[in-house]
Amino acid sequence: MNQSDRKDVVNPFGKLHFLIVDDFENFRLSMRQMLRSCGADKIELVGHATPAVQYCTYNHVDVVLCDFNLGEGKNGQHILEELRHKKLLKRSALFLMVTAETSKEMVMGAREYQPDAYLTKPINRAMLEKRLGSLINQRNALLPITREIDQENYPEAISQCLQALPKQPRYKTWLMKTLGELYFLVGDMAHAQKVYDDVLNQRELSWASLGRCKVLLANRNFDQAVDGLKALIERHPDYMEAYDLLAEGLEKQGKPMQAQQILEKAAEHSPNALLRHKHLAELAGANQDIDTASQAWRQTVSLGTYSIHDNPDHYLSLAQSLSDLSEGDMNEEGTERASEALNVLAKMEKRFSDDESISLKSRIVQSRVHSGQGRQREAEKILTSVESDIKALEEIPSDVGLDYAKTLFRTGREHQAKELLGQLAARYDNDADLLQKIENLLDEPVGFRQKLEARSFNREGIKAFEAGSLDTAVSAFNQALSIVPDHAALNLNLVQVLMKQFEQQPGNQALLTTCQQRLERLSHLPEQHRQYRRYQALIRKIKGLTA
Repeated sequence: MNQSDRKDVVNPFGKLHFLIVDDFENFRLSMRQMLRSCGADKIELVGHATPAVQYCTYNHVDVVLCDFNLGEGKNGQHILEELRHKKLLKRSALFLMVTAETSKEMVMGAREYQPDAYLTKPINRAMLEKRLGSLINQRNALLPITREIDQENYPEAISQCLQALPKQPRYKTWLMKTLGELYFLVGDMAHAQKVYDDVLNQRELSWASLGRCKVLLANRNFDQAVDGLKALIERHPDYMEAYDLLAEGLEKQGKPMQAQQILEKAAEHSPNALLRHKHLAELAGANQDIDTASQAWRQTVSLGTYSIHDNPDHYLSLAQSLSDLSEGDMNEEGTERASEALNVLAKMEKRFSDDESISLKSRIVQSRVHSGQGRQREAEKILTSVESDIKALEEIPSDVGLDYAKTLFRTGREHQAKELLGQLAARYDNDADLLQKIENLLDEPVGFRQKLEARSFNREGIKAFEAGSLDTAVSAFNQALSIVPDHAALNLNLVQVLMKQFEQQPGNQALLTTCQQRLERLSHLPEQHRQYRRYQALIRKIKGLTA
């Protein structure tokens, strides 16, 4: 060991760059004095979030000591979130959350972004030197590994971990955890699972259980992964990463409602995690639970006020869900939701005024909100300005086109909507997700309450058909089609039931006439539609019966 290395061991604080973030000057000065007495020399003091992020953007920082409460604006969680998102802190850097607040909500929210430690005020020199000194010693011992990770040289980092395991037994937990993560990153699932199994054979550690379930999911062992995650949450109900992974596993099992329930439970435990609220909103929307979706979008927008993850799409999605809820509801609650939707859109336009597309997206939803409240004059006036802007575009973005078509349907411009969706389907014929959305809109160009009602009748019809009750099935499908007359699958379902009836009543030509009329309604069906082949097959069968 040379003289410089001995000096680092004696004074681990000496060579490091420190950043202290606190809105009280006296506390900043007090912390600087304590760090200096511990041997630190390079110390920067800032009072708020913006200068803290700016400093980390342009300067090397080894240790951040950040207060959670920083007055008006961003707090310590927002700073940690932004530094992690922008990758402004190296893997070797330490982030310590300093706080006088110890509420569960604060700790759970901050823990989502994994600070290295918490320091609870008041802080004295002895406590600071002991806690921080221990972390710095670990940081220095593992520096060869974290440097390789920062450079994304994962195979070398794996090699360094394996070499360090017999030499650094006191850091075995960190090394095994990091080794499992690295094997997963490089796609070596067999070695990743072995690492987690080796740890779990010695003792039950939550991170190892989570890692093993993550590997199981990657290997498509969904049932095992889901069972393991449920057991993990049972043992550690505050381990939020397990909830997110469990929701992912349930989605892959084809259980979106159960996945939604898990995310709802997670959001109750840790209410400040923006990305989880966003996931919940998207999942609830897909499940046609618009009430839950709107509440989750509301939380996402609220949490985004000072977050790096703030996005105009969150505001737009909230307004769209409120528009759906208020459509056709002239009661006080419907009027309030429509008003909230318009206010959200106004805030979006003001907050993201530098985005030229925002105004267009906003007005498309505004027109739909007014139409849903029976204010046709306002809806048409806004729609006229939208049409003018749409015509000026060289090409309509797919998301704008879909939402515009939705508004065209709601304002009675059905032909124009279908023509637009046909153009989008032809242009994006290789985009399976978009084609699915186009199909859904063509099939169900109505409000979500009407969609749910039509789907309920469809389920009744299918159940009756399978039970052999053909008359009941015909009645149910007709009720569904009175709501969504152009729904491809519903029309074809009815045709199949009528053809079954014709087999039993071969002289009843009225049945075939009704079949032909239903198939004619689908003459606009694009080739990309998933029901197109079934539609063509039924046309051929009808022709055979009428020849």
